[in-house]
Amino acid sequence: MSGAAVLVIVVAFGFLYLVLLRPQKRRQVASQQMLESLEVGDEVVTAGGIFGTITALDEDEVRVEIAPELQVRVARRAIGAVVTPHGEPDDAEPTPFGDDG
Repeated sequence: MSGAAVLVIVVAFGFLYLVLLRPQKRRQVASQQMLESLEVGDEVVTAGGIFGTITALDEDEVRVEIAPELQVRVARRAIGAVVTPHGEPDDAEPTPFGDDG
């Protein structure tokens, strides 16, 4: 194998690392930090799109009040985001199709 071929392979792996692996790892770390920082009273949205307020926390599950006097048990890892006071999830990303989705 020539030196140029080895260099191309090294550059290709470096590019894949920078474009794919590094951003994915960053998202995983941010998600883990968000799940660890959950507190009673936080307004959250689940991965299924249900909005509610945390009423109790356990190691693997969270109790979320989704309506007055109605609580559901949700796996902690199913919490998608903590909702900010103005109604947008903290990690909301703009959709590629604009507002009409």
